Amino acid sequence: MVSDNNKEDFYSRLEDQLVLSQNWPGIYLFKFIVKSSSDHVETIKTYFKKNDPIFKIKNSSKNNFVSLSVNVVMESPKSVILMYQKIGLLEGVIAL
Repeated sequence: MVSDNNKEDFYSRLEDQLVLSQNWPGIYLFKFIVKSSSDHVETIKTYFKKNDPIFKIKNSSKNNFVSLSVNVVMESPKSVILMYQKIGLLEGVIAL
């Protein structure tokens, strides 16, 4: 189990890296791995609905998992982090 302090440190470092890596607002690529038997792909898609996203979905070779890529304009590094935190509440979703 990851402690809250470790999560805070991780997101702080991520925010610093995002600030340096591109201009904001800007296009950001999210990638997730989800179990095929889960309805989380549709849930995740609804989270991005208002941002005019481009989705790419690919099934694993044995169809046990789904890879979901989302290209979307995000307002700031903080908005990226908030989205990761929101999606992180979904059990079994792996963010890459």
